[in-house]
Amino acid sequence: MIGVRRRWGMLRTRKISSNHQRAPSVAQRTAGILQILRSISANIPELTDAELASARRIGRPRTGQAKQLIAFRIDPALLAKLKRLKARKKRPYQTLLHEILDSAIKKAA
Repeated sequence: MIGVRRRWGMLRTRKISSNHQRAPSVAQRTAGILQILRSISANIPELTDAELASARRIGRPRTGQAKQLIAFRIDPALLAKLKRLKARKKRPYQTLLHEILDSAIKKAA
């Protein structure tokens, strides 16, 4: 059997042996992964009501007042000063920036 393949605008032929095996398709790989995940999850016991009641939430705390994500450019020297201030106050620099902006806006109003 002869296979034809296009490479850099040229047609190339190569002989494909009869015992040549193609790589598994995406569907076959996905089916294999799902089978592995099912076998893993079958070995994990379900949580009891007591375990679910004592579970705690992981991630950002829900404050009810989610902040809006924005992006802006800032001078590297100013950011370095803000990060040094962060180290002294032992708080995240994003929080310090929020507080600085908040107090500046209150003063301007």
